[in-house]
Amino acid sequence: MDALQLFLDNFADWQSFVRIWPLLWQGLQLTVLLAAVTLPLAVLAGLAIAILYSFHNRSLNILLLVWIDLFRSFPVLVLLILIFYGLPFLGLKLPSFAACVLALALNNSGYYGEIFRAGIEAVPPGQREAARALGLQPLPLIFLVILPQAIARVLAPLASNSLELVKTTSIAALVALPELLRSARVAQEQTYNPTPLTAAAVIFFVLLWPFARWVARLERDMLTRQR
Repeated sequence: MDALQLFLDNFADWQSFVRIWPLLWQGLQLTVLLAAVTLPLAVLAGLAIAILYSFHNRSLNILLLVWIDLFRSFPVLVLLILIFYGLPFLGLKLPSFAACVLALALNNSGYYGEIFRAGIEAVPPGQREAARALGLQPLPLIFLVILPQAIARVLAPLASNSLELVKTTSIAALVALPELLRSARVAQEQTYNPTPLTAAAVIFFVLLWPFARWVARLERDMLTRQR
């Protein structure tokens, strides 16, 4: 019983939580904003990469594959350091928020680009031929015929990668951006116990668990369709 009370006093102290909640709330709002800005930018960048790749221009496709492989292989943490601390040496200094958005969007554009590309390539060639026979031009063909089928095929990996992106927003603490994890660390220094970190973990779990269950369901449905 004493051990349980000691654990609660250090990791789940209610009075500490109440005192630091405004700080955690501020961090949570910034985390949500960071994800809300980065996610559509990364998705659009990946979609643009996949659409350009679908035109099968050899030189362009080589460049696109280099982009995809580069940013999928580059650790996002290192990328953020280069953007935030390296670009000022070239005369370009970005605010913490913009640097985080850029690092996350560039990193995930490679993942989304590969996911969309795989979806587009999985659409049977007969669909393109039928659309051309109806007189559709290349862009309407892509947006009206190919993309709806491609997205349906890769919805599970798209959702899974989006979940990972939201979790990766915690790297913003590296550049002192007061998102949820950074706010929890500051609050920990004020309360002298790990309760704020426990609270941040619980908040992340409550926010992301429904999304994680949805992703798991999509993955099961995809496996069922493949059998």
